Order: sequence, then C-alpha cells, then structure tokens
Amino acid sequence: MTLQIRDERARELAETLAQKRNISMTAAVIQALEEELRRENATVPLSKRAAAIARDLKAQAGPKGRSLSKQEVDDLWSQP
Repeated sequence: MTLQIRDERARELAETLAQKRNISMTAAVIQALEEELRRENATVPLSKRAAAIARDLKAQAGPKGRSLSKQEVDDLWSQP
C-alpha cells in the first residue's frame, strides 16, 4: 500500500525530516507518527489527573473535612 501525501505543507515537513535524518520520506512519516503516538499514550487524561487531585484533597481533609474559621467563610462569600 502506498501513502500519498497531497498536502504541500505535510510533504515539505516529511521531506525536511527525511533529509535531516538521511532516511526515506516513508521512514520519516513512520518515525514521526510513532513518536507522536508514544507521546499521546504517555499523557494522562485530564479526568484521571482531576480524580487524583480530588483523592489527595479528600485524604488531606479527613473523613469530616476540616472546620473553617469565620474569616475563611467571610472570604469565600465576600465580593472581590
């Protein structure tokens, strides 16, 4: 199966990478896509990062949370 790159910018990028690495355009495209997939797979989804933060905050707060001082309550409800 052949890969046809019709977009001029994509072709230029593939050619530039191929020349810099002294490889074929096909190899350049494969390497670039493999690297991008590695990076994509290494990232943690936002939902999982948020869940981890929530777990940490819950652990710090304890089973009943913590008490707020009157000043903290006032700060939460006051206008900036």
